[in-house]
Amino acid sequence: MFTLAMRSIAQRPGRFIATLLSTFLGAVVVMTFNSMHDTPSAPGIDALSKDTLTIAAGVVGGYGTFLVFFAVASTLTVNVRQRGEEIALLRRSGATPAQIKRMVVSEAAAVSVVGTLLAIGPAMLGGGRLLELFKDTDQVTAGVDFSFGPIATASGFGITLVASVGAAFLAVRRATKAAAGGAKPRGRARHFAGFAALALGVGGVLSTFAMKKTDAALMAGPVYGAVLISVGFAVFSPVLLKSLLGRLARPLIALTGASGYLTVHNMRQRAAQLSGVLMPLILFIAISCATLYMQAIQSDAAKASGISPTGEDKNIETLNYVVVGIIVVFACVMLINSLYAATTYRIQEFGQQRLAGATSAQILGMVGLESLILTVTGVFFATVAAVAGVIPFSMVRTDTALPDQSPGIWLLVVGIGAAATIVTSVGTAYRGLRVPAVEAVTLAA
Repeated sequence: MFTLAMRSIAQRPGRFIATLLSTFLGAVVVMTFNSMHDTPSAPGIDALSKDTLTIAAGVVGGYGTFLVFFAVASTLTVNVRQRGEEIALLRRSGATPAQIKRMVVSEAAAVSVVGTLLAIGPAMLGGGRLLELFKDTDQVTAGVDFSFGPIATASGFGITLVASVGAAFLAVRRATKAAAGGAKPRGRARHFAGFAALALGVGGVLSTFAMKKTDAALMAGPVYGAVLISVGFAVFSPVLLKSLLGRLARPLIALTGASGYLTVHNMRQRAAQLSGVLMPLILFIAISCATLYMQAIQSDAAKASGISPTGEDKNIETLNYVVVGIIVVFACVMLINSLYAATTYRIQEFGQQRLAGATSAQILGMVGLESLILTVTGVFFATVAAVAGVIPFSMVRTDTALPDQSPGIWLLVVGIGAAATIVTSVGTAYRGLRVPAVEAVTLAA
């Protein structure tokens, strides 16, 4: 089956581009920040430089690793779910579930290794540039040399490989059961993971009240809490989507006609697949808003007290903005990547709908409505997660529950997420509709 997996990749490389991009970018993020663990291991580095690099590797590397794991796993899950017909054909041809699992897992492992190998060069450049950033802000002395060693390399291969292989195994297990006509999985493990993320997130948020307003790590608890709560919402996104569609079905159909009917029908059938799009959207908005608002609260509180920012304050502020920069780039690329892969896969579906009588305008309207519903759902739950972290931080830091900052940050972040979702989906669907309908229905899945 390993040979079959390699032939599958060689014959149809386009299917694996989304996965390769996810593992490549994920490995770049993980290895860039974990190289900050390797750099201070050299002898003769002063204590301040070592502390700065350790914090960068621990805090930002922790965010990066967390995001990468879920992004890669989400992309792999979407990829395997889209291959349901192929897996069913293999089962009818005599392949056993164990053989199919070995094939898909081997594919995922091979793509993960290739993506990580390609990421080593960019990660070395990124780590060196990050070190220069710390030198420019006087947080690391000029004599410190960059080092890209075993910690960065091992973390890059380890995280991407575990996420890829684990997600592929679980997804193909569900797919082989469905192909064999077995009972639909109840998703107990998924529900347990979702409840665990929500519980740990609430615990992280509540830990803020156990700290003092002057603690340097005050922001860590609410930010990690917001991250975990957003992950919990993303895990339950299929259920949340179905519940939302149940309430919006009649108004959508009444207002938009055929496009609304197609939207409701398709989203009900594809709620599980759409969760792969909601996850990066929710994470992007929640973490960006939570981090930016907390940093704004921190900066304004420091100015109001009349105390000049210390080197440690500058260190934390720089780290927060670097984190947000990583999230904006990585989560947006993952969002666009997931949307592009999911919409491209539907070209055959669009061709079938056109042959059944739907017009191109109706299909574009359907895709636009789907994107709008996804955006509204993602924005709502991401905002709840961000607010859950911001309010406790504001209460401890400024003794007020509602911060004085304007909604400008929220509007900017939401605007970026909405634009990425709608433009990518509609633009990809428009390109797909340029393929003649008869030709589209004969495309290989």
